[in-house]
Order: sequence, then structure tokens, then C-alpha cells
Amino acid sequence: QVQFVESGGGLVQPGGSLRLSCAASGNFFKNYNMGWYRQAPGKQRELVASISAGGRSNYADSVKGRFTISRDNAKNTLYLQIDSLKPDDTAVYYCNLNPPTIVIGGNYYWGQGTQVTVSS
Repeated sequence: QVQFVESGGGLVQPGGSLRLSCAASGNFFKNYNMGWYRQAPGKQRELVASISAGGRSNYADSVKGRFTISRDNAKNTLYLQIDSLKPDDTAVYYCNLNPPTIVIGGNYYWGQGTQVTVSS
């Protein structure tokens, strides 16, 4: 099993950029498909970007062209470059396996996430 620590969020103006990082603990990071998820106020958690073990990426329509997912397997780290931020990008952003299948103590595992707030 792996665990994740997200960082890089913050308060930014519309049109700004952020780079989120996810440090993964585990010996098999390079073999897993990974994803970035977000949960906005009043909405369910959604997958916004994914990357396969082989490096193939996919994006939700709402973020396509603005978000870029990448991974550094040597550092066990997942990244999300976010450009042209919009207010509706405001959410807590999480990384996890894709699909998120880690179970600890009978519950699916999620890290603490990192808050992204887009406001003028």
C-alpha cells in the first residue's frame, strides 16, 4: 500500500498558476496508474486528471488545456501544473491511485489534500 502527502495549494487570482505536488510513500509507485481529484464546496469529489504507469494522461473536460499531470518515478512524486485558474477551480485537491483502491481499517484511504482557492 501507499500513502500520499499533497502540497502546493494556495490563494491565487483568476488567470494565475499553481503547481501541486504529491509525495507518495511506497515501493511500487512507478507501477500504478495515478490521478488528481478535487472536491469543491457543495460538490462530490471528482477525478480531474489521470496518468498511467506508462505516462498516458487524461483530463476532465472542465480542465482540459489548462491542467497538466506528470510524474517523477525516481522521486515517487506526482505533479499537477494548473494554468489559467478559474474561480470554479476552487477545491481541495487530492492525489491517489486511479482507481482509488487503498483500504485502511475498512475505509478507503485519502490524504489531507491541499486547498486551492481562486479569488480576485
